[in-house]
Amino acid sequence: MNNEKLYRVISGTGAGSLAIGIVVMVTGIACGVMMIVNGVRLLKQKYQITI
Repeated sequence: MNNEKLYRVISGTGAGSLAIGIVVMVTGIACGVMMIVNGVRLLKQKYQITI
């Protein structure tokens, strides 16, 4: 009985960690892409101001 309970806890923890890892990875990639796009937009606007 004790091993069965341990197996359930480990399974739940592993699944939760995997799900959180995927969410963090997707969020990180999305934030990185948004930062690159905003940086490019700012650089384009900078050239319009100076010229």
